[in-house]
Amino acid sequence: MSRNALKICLKCHEMIVDSSGHIQCDNGLCGRFCHRKCSELSEDQLKVLDRVPNLRWKCDICLGKMITGAKLIQCLENSLREHEKRLEILEQSLENRSKLDDPAQPPPLCPFLPNTIGRKAVTITVVFVLSTILLGIVLATTTNLFGKSLNQTDLDVIDNSTLVIVTVAQWGGRPAKNKLATQNLPVNRVVISHTAAEGCESREVCSARVNVVQSFHMDSWDWDHIGYNFLVGGDGRVYEGRGWGYVGAHTKGYNTGTIGVSFIGTFTKQRPNERQLKACQMLLEEGVRLKKLTPKYRLYGHRQLSATESPGEELYKIIQTWPHWSHEI
Repeated sequence: MSRNALKICLKCHEMIVDSSGHIQCDNGLCGRFCHRKCSELSEDQLKVLDRVPNLRWKCDICLGKMITGAKLIQCLENSLREHEKRLEILEQSLENRSKLDDPAQPPPLCPFLPNTIGRKAVTITVVFVLSTILLGIVLATTTNLFGKSLNQTDLDVIDNSTLVIVTVAQWGGRPAKNKLATQNLPVNRVVISHTAAEGCESREVCSARVNVVQSFHMDSWDWDHIGYNFLVGGDGRVYEGRGWGYVGAHTKGYNTGTIGVSFIGTFTKQRPNERQLKACQMLLEEGVRLKKLTPKYRLYGHRQLSATESPGEELYKIIQTWPHWSHEI
């Protein structure tokens, strides 16, 4: 409001004193002023603007505003039609004037464009811009679709009944401080526990949880490595600890001859998800197939062999229904 009242020139930013020496943008939301001499229009073009009733001037800012998507395409199409109408009016008006004044002088072009650009150039330019925008939209859409397809080979959650074991190096763990005691394979016992901490639903978070467990075991308890042979995440992956070949440190008095598998999370009141349960079952099946476990191995809950609530009431109820669970010690 204050800008229009003072009538500041859009181009030179100086105050407009002579009211007859300026032109005003006809965009109702704009209304900017500009010196006639600063408008880059020729005298003939300015006279045409004065003579033709339906011809209005728009400032460079209004003509240069851009919006995206379908609105931009519609805006450009409307702009093209507006240019064509104005060109027709200018050509008719200037054709009559040129016959009276100077028949050899070519009619001036659109007052909103330099004289070197003609009507065909305007049309070609607008069509090119429209094509570029459409191509950009198509490319963005197809790139997103292809990106989704490619990322499906490395899903954050494993839901396709495939056993995925993340090695110590892959989850960012430290190697053992000292040489670990080797396990005599195959073993006849599996102990299921829980970490009694927060759970996880992605590889990134599960890896961080396993790192915390390893740091606690190695730094606070001064163990040579993480105590479990394997850990199972809520993302459906199995995270390697000491692996099949080394004695763990998970159940005092029962580590030798036992594979310790710990579920990441706390399951006193919460049930582990199906991905986590399936991943553990597939790990045990793989152990039998690889002859790391005997075909008739016995499955125990941690609480059966130690004074603890592990693996939590909800998980303990579930493993009691598994084929290899044993109530005999």
